Amino acid sequence: MLALSNSTALELLLSKALRGCLERANSSAPAEARSASDHLEIVYVLLMLGLFGFFTLGVMVTNLRARRLEGPRDPYHTYIATDAWRKKDREDFQAKVVENYKLCCVLENQLAVEQPGLKIPEEKSS
Repeated sequence: MLALSNSTALELLLSKALRGCLERANSSAPAEARSASDHLEIVYVLLMLGLFGFFTLGVMVTNLRARRLEGPRDPYHTYIATDAWRKKDREDFQAKVVENYKLCCVLENQLAVEQPGLKIPEEKSS
């Protein structure tokens, strides 16, 4: 930021900049030089747009071609498209439950089992 102590200095700076712009616009330069410069600018913009379009088109064609090569019969897509994986998961879960049930066993602690015939000794109060 330019710190000016006087507002007249700022006005002087702005008027010089405005005069410079007006002189460039109203200069008596040949029209051919200006049109050649404009022509090169247009060529540059068109060249950049062409390169960008070529690059974008190449990416799109490559992507479409890669998807076409996969095809609808790809096992990965078939697996996802059907519910076969859900059925398989359910069957696996049921098999694990049955296997765990078969492996399950109960150990009996004879000392912890209720024995209704035995009485718990009571302390006698004296």
